[in-house]
Amino acid sequence: MTRSRFGLFALLLAFVANFALLGCGSADTPPAAAPASSAAAAQEVADPVSLDVPSIDAHSSLVPLGLNDDKTVQVPPVDQPLQAGWYHFGPKPGQIGPAVVLGHIDGNHQKGIFWRLHEMKKGDKVVIGRKDGSKATFTVTKVDQIAKKTFPTEAVYGNTSDSQIRLITCGGAFDPEKKSYLDNIIVYGTLDS
Repeated sequence: MTRSRFGLFALLLAFVANFALLGCGSADTPPAAAPASSAAAAQEVADPVSLDVPSIDAHSSLVPLGLNDDKTVQVPPVDQPLQAGWYHFGPKPGQIGPAVVLGHIDGNHQKGIFWRLHEMKKGDKVVIGRKDGSKATFTVTKVDQIAKKTFPTEAVYGNTSDSQIRLITCGGAFDPEKKSYLDNIIVYGTLDS
């Protein structure tokens, strides 16, 4: 994607982020991401199949997630809140760019895979298992709690010069009228060398 086309796409995503809301169990998730960069596509790695986050005792298989009809990112089924998913139109974990993993904070009247995501700290590890048996280990660099209405689309989905990961769930206060959490918890990490 050329720089000018990417800029236009990023602007469109920012617009969508301000107006599109999607269920995160009974909460919201981010808008659609930009496609994997050509650099990421050139660096082939096997598909991700598992997630392990020892510091919060989170372990799950990974299901591929795409886009809903309204072009927002799909989330794992809310009736399976312990299931995490990987946004397959973005970079794979270990490719150049931000690989995005989504999971619920809760659902179906039980805790979700990312119930404790807000407890993560800089230096924690995220391990992604791949279909070929290899693993990609990421070190957490930042944990944010952001209001959904100001979701940082570019920071989450924008191109990066190295391999990164984003873990995303809902958080903050719960609005019972909207049946939605007001914030997102976003964990940022970089691939260990």
